[in-house]
Amino acid sequence: MEIITHQGIEQRLCGTPRMVDNHTSIVELVTTGDMVADGSGLIHGGFIFGLADYAAMIAVNHPNVVLGAADVKFLKPVKVGQAVVAEARVKELQDKKLYVSVSVQRAGEEVFQGLFTCFILRRHVLAGDEG
Repeated sequence: MEIITHQGIEQRLCGTPRMVDNHTSIVELVTTGDMVADGSGLIHGGFIFGLADYAAMIAVNHPNVVLGAADVKFLKPVKVGQAVVAEARVKELQDKKLYVSVSVQRAGEEVFQGLFTCFILRRHVLAGDEG
């Protein structure tokens, strides 16, 4: 399936799509030194969140999808050099609001889980923006 949203994403920072089909996506991120938060090699949680958010957006796969809210849990730390894989599934659709469940795993162990509330807008979120 062709990805029609978030086409400007830097996949080196947010992950590489491995599968997108029928309101489901799988995205893989190989962590790098650019993502490290401290001297121990801990990956900053924002990169894991970014991976999960990107997976949710392409699971919805609409050009005007935006994130409205997220309820997330960071379960385990991720270290530099480790690969993590996000699996996102649209769980519920209410008109233009979608609830997307995302699980991020490292070598089969869950490190992050979240429920993302996404909205499909009639037009791009910046359409008509003067700023």
